[in-house]
Amino acid sequence: MRRRRQETLWIHRWSRWMIGAIALMGALGTLYLTVVKFMGGNATCPTDACDRVLSSPYALIFGVPLTVFGCLGYLAMATLSLGPLAVSEETHKELRTTLTNWSWSLLFVGAIAMVTFSGYLMYLLAFELKAACLYCITSALFSVSMLALTVVGRRWDDGGQLVFTGLIVAVITITGTLAVYAPIHSPQTVESSIPGEAGPPVTTTSGPSEIQLAEHLAESGAAMYGAYWCPHCHDQKQLFGQEAAKIIPYVECATDGQNPQTALCQSKSGVTGFPTWEINGQFYGGTQALGALAEASGYAGPQDFQN
Repeated sequence: MRRRRQETLWIHRWSRWMIGAIALMGALGTLYLTVVKFMGGNATCPTDACDRVLSSPYALIFGVPLTVFGCLGYLAMATLSLGPLAVSEETHKELRTTLTNWSWSLLFVGAIAMVTFSGYLMYLLAFELKAACLYCITSALFSVSMLALTVVGRRWDDGGQLVFTGLIVAVITITGTLAVYAPIHSPQTVESSIPGEAGPPVTTTSGPSEIQLAEHLAESGAAMYGAYWCPHCHDQKQLFGQEAAKIIPYVECATDGQNPQTALCQSKSGVTGFPTWEINGQFYGGTQALGALAEASGYAGPQDFQN
């Protein structure tokens, strides 16, 4: 007696389209954040948590914005899910079947990797950055949704092999992620001997011009008022670089920061946000270009700034 053919469930018919739609939405979102990052703007967000996360050192991998890799990952998932559907089943049935089988396996591997990485980012948001970035949370939900659709979107022949493959991919992903972010947690990047919160470390390097400008600002009595949690303050320090950032006349205004001078900050009527520069009795709010700081302070040294 011939075995009855299994009925095709609706989820099996539409899972690829749904994965592709989610992946394309994720690609558009990360592309938007990438453009914002390169243009130096602020992402549209109900709170400043998004900008705080996007300006943190965790938002860069090998000097490249994390959103670039996210966009590429989403585009890869969209291609794997929708690509085989572009092959005609009537004229190239064997090719479409082959691509479909291979792409399901790759979709599962990609989804596991994205969920694992997103899980680590959620840990960073909760315990390191202590910020609720809506873009990051949405991306994590997208990753989980794509994994769920990949698992239930077809009939897998060997569930045990699927679980084993998922564990291997997850271990490789988390190991690579920890290795990439290891320098951020290096003891050399944090002044742990000073009590209080220090904020994310400065990851850029200083050139001779940045150092000389920092020394001039310190000698001229200028001051930069900021807070360790302020993303734009971190951006300002990134422009100076590691060496020069230690020289600039920085005043910590957060009560739980390192060497806080909250009373001094509150006594300055011109300090209405962070960062705010006080130079020759004038106040300049927001992240300032190094050339603008040089002009405002009367700096006459070399200005071939590299950041």
